[in-house]
Amino acid sequence: MSNLVIIESPGKTKALENYLGKGYKVVASIGHVRDLPKSAMGVDIENGFKPTYVNIRDKTELLNHLRLDAKKADVVYLATDPDREGEAISWHLLSVIDVPESKIRRVTFNEITKKAVQEGMASPRSLDMNLVNSQQTRRILDRIVGYKLSPFLWHTIRSGLSAGRVQSVAARIVVDRENEIRSFVPEEFWRVSALLETPDGKSFTAWYFGKNGEKEELKNKDEADAVYNGSAKSGFVVTSVKKGKKTRSPQPPFTTSTMLQDASRKLNFRSAKTMKVAQELYEGVDLGPEHGGSQGLITYMRTDSVRISSEAVFSVRELIKNNFGEKYLPSKPRFFKTKASAQDAHEAIRPSHSENTPEIIKQYLTSDQYKLYKLIWERFVACQMEAAVFDTVNAVINAGEYEYHASGTTPVFKGYLSLYEESADEKKEKEEKLPALAEKEELELKKLDSEQKFTEPPPRYTEASLMKFLEEQGIGRPSTITPTITTIISRGYVDRNGKALYATELGELTVALMKDNFPDIIDYRFTAGMENKLDDIAGGKASMQNVLESFWKRFSADLKAAEEKTDENKGSYVEHTDIICDKCGARMIVKSGRFGKFAACPNYPKCKNTVKLDKNGKPVVKKETAEPEKTDMVCEKCGGAMVIRHGRYGDFYSCSNFPECKNTKPIEQSAEAFCPDCGKPLAKKRYKKGSFYACTGYPGCKFSTSMTPTEDKCPECGKTLFRKKNGELVCLDKSCPQSKAKK
Repeated sequence: MSNLVIIESPGKTKALENYLGKGYKVVASIGHVRDLPKSAMGVDIENGFKPTYVNIRDKTELLNHLRLDAKKADVVYLATDPDREGEAISWHLLSVIDVPESKIRRVTFNEITKKAVQEGMASPRSLDMNLVNSQQTRRILDRIVGYKLSPFLWHTIRSGLSAGRVQSVAARIVVDRENEIRSFVPEEFWRVSALLETPDGKSFTAWYFGKNGEKEELKNKDEADAVYNGSAKSGFVVTSVKKGKKTRSPQPPFTTSTMLQDASRKLNFRSAKTMKVAQELYEGVDLGPEHGGSQGLITYMRTDSVRISSEAVFSVRELIKNNFGEKYLPSKPRFFKTKASAQDAHEAIRPSHSENTPEIIKQYLTSDQYKLYKLIWERFVACQMEAAVFDTVNAVINAGEYEYHASGTTPVFKGYLSLYEESADEKKEKEEKLPALAEKEELELKKLDSEQKFTEPPPRYTEASLMKFLEEQGIGRPSTITPTITTIISRGYVDRNGKALYATELGELTVALMKDNFPDIIDYRFTAGMENKLDDIAGGKASMQNVLESFWKRFSADLKAAEEKTDENKGSYVEHTDIICDKCGARMIVKSGRFGKFAACPNYPKCKNTVKLDKNGKPVVKKETAEPEKTDMVCEKCGGAMVIRHGRYGDFYSCSNFPECKNTKPIEQSAEAFCPDCGKPLAKKRYKKGSFYACTGYPGCKFSTSMTPTEDKCPECGKTLFRKKNGELVCLDKSCPQSKAKK
């Protein structure tokens, strides 16, 4: 070995070794190797926000191997992912493998293909400390917020809560929507429609628009009745027909955000699942020798750019020409404009080789890999296809002074829509044909309808629509979208109901507290502005130190003010339950203790009633002690009646005068099963994992066995034989020659 290549994920190892050949050893760091300590904040705020990094404990053995391999190598290539996180991992690796910097080369691959890997290896560079510092700044900001804000939440709401910088804003978005829905007041409106028929017998529907070319909203039944009655008495005549053509161009290829949104809408994939599958496609799949072995199927999946390489455009245009025909190929390639706020560090998400159609490689992919690859491939190929063309017709029809409109859209050329259709909440042309209409043509009224409707509240966010809103607000970046949504759900601030996300009471309380005490942290524009500052650090336009100092100045002032009114806040933000205190009738609230969450009476200390809660926040129902079952037996010690009680090991006979008389007997005694040691009857006992037989002479005789006693007798000693699990009969009398008991 003369060259060592260190990557992040072991999934790429096989493909890279195949492309690099002999003389290269490829090993994986499996993500970060150093981080801020778990047991302390690890940031010295007083001394320039200096971070203290420690080696991740679980990586000790891995780091030892990396050091040995690095010392043996002539050159060490740091080939972690091509983003800020990957750059930071390379920087941390440099500090722990302990080799001279002269041996280090930083290389990146936008896709795991032979050409891309060879080009990346041929273009090594030094570490980009601007990218490293941008990642460090994000990590330090999140640590400061987490360590300083979480204790405040513990004291104010309940212990165990944690707060995050971007997560708090995401939770607020869901809470704000919940409040919109709650405060929404439906408004009445009416729609009047006419089913009309042309002279040649073709029918269509027209909708009431207004009067004299001005739109009119029908807000109540009286207004709708006036239109209905006036229209019914008049004849319907076509006053104008406008025909035209409309084209619809394809969407650009996927960014991380649009891929997550489309996978949610079309495949019903959660964001974490989509990113996991995309990572697998990027790292490489073995396609067999006939398709070039193991190779990455898509470009890097964390990107906010819609840029496409000229080579990829040329390749996909050839595919469109050969597979779909000349009429589906535009005269010029399409290029899409990336947003000004985008980092634009990588290409859009696309297939590494467009000739690898989904159907050709389907047999080598899992079901989820195939579905996502097909989505990515179709979106990319479609973006370079001809636009769809529609014939449009807009007709104005008058019934006296009342004006009705009808429109129709008919596809003339499907273009890219023959391959890829936008998802439900993207713009779509509704296909609806109108019959041939001519101006001044009289129409027959077949049916007139007047329908009452009410405005509806805005829908709850789904993962897809929340991601779209975050992107529109400039909150978060490709690498943070999925962790943000996953975190607010796992922490209990947001929950799912099908696809819909709704705020929990805990989420609403936390957001309310944050709005009252930390307005910057919870503000959309402030958080988006912080993302822009991180971008500026990555681009060398801002310093890590200045950004941290500016943030800390505002945050520390808010924190000090909040801590000064902790006692005032403490009773204002409480999480209620549906449990009513059975001692004073108050609605109980959630508290946390050393054994987890529990419900407590809000009237503490006057009422100290508590109820244990399970992991789902539901009350743990105590098993009520059943009434003892009476028997005809008499206690031989005191003469009282014997009853059947239930114990942890099963039912047993007990004196009804307990605890004065503690006489007990096992229930399941067998005259045919006797202890091989003392001859007393055996009794069946129960415990958590099953049952066993024990001597009733306990504690004088401590014989017990998991074997089952039988009615068979030992031919040598005449004592009970026991059956093992395999069916073999054995004697357990230690003095018997046939016994298999332990000597």
